[in-house]
Amino acid sequence: MQYLELNALQNELGPYGLVVLGFPSNQFGKQEPGQNSEILPALKYVRPGGGFVPNFQLFQKGDVNGAKEQKVYSFLKNSCPPVAEEFGNPKNLFWEPLRNHDIKWNFEKFLVGTDGVPIMRWYHRANIATVKNDIIAYMRQQRGQ
Repeated sequence: MQYLELNALQNELGPYGLVVLGFPSNQFGKQEPGQNSEILPALKYVRPGGGFVPNFQLFQKGDVNGAKEQKVYSFLKNSCPPVAEEFGNPKNLFWEPLRNHDIKWNFEKFLVGTDGVPIMRWYHRANIATVKNDIIAYMRQQRGQ
């Protein structure tokens, strides 16, 4: 469902400057086990399937937590407070060391301003309507409305 919601968000707010970026990771329950070349076909035919094609840029798979995390995630996580204190089942988390600021599960989201400064962070279970409303409020604030 999250991929469909991200497509809808890009469709609706893209004309106003929103750019959705997706960073696949296999660190949460090993849910992204394939090679980079398999990600788009898996989305199209398996999950979510039904011919789905993301309308946002999807990057290569990488680590978002732990010793080999991508530098962009080190920056984002250190710029915004953590969205939750607790981790899920440690048997489903595939990185070390565990840190309080870590991404807790797939589809945690960040809003970054046009100046590259992280603005806010949402828990992976945040309602997409809440995310959208927060983004709209930020965009209006930036335009002085």
